[in-house]
Amino acid sequence: MVWSIIVGGFIGFVAGVITRKGGSMGILSNVVAGLIGSFVGQRLFGTWGPALAGKALIPSILGAVIVIAIVVLFFGKKS
Repeated sequence: MVWSIIVGGFIGFVAGVITRKGGSMGILSNVVAGLIGSFVGQRLFGTWGPALAGKALIPSILGAVIVIAIVVLFFGKKS
């Protein structure tokens, strides 16, 4: 359980760096984005590639990028 949270935080952090939203996301947001992104990514792209704590890293990161992009689209700052 703890290992999954740590890996989820790492996945969310990497996705935040890719989307350039990592600076505005806190630790809790990284963990949530990583865990939800892992679920979404593995459902969409499968479980190929290296895995940690039962999470395929590459599909999980792709899923987290999708989750962050959707959240920013709907809840991002309006100019």
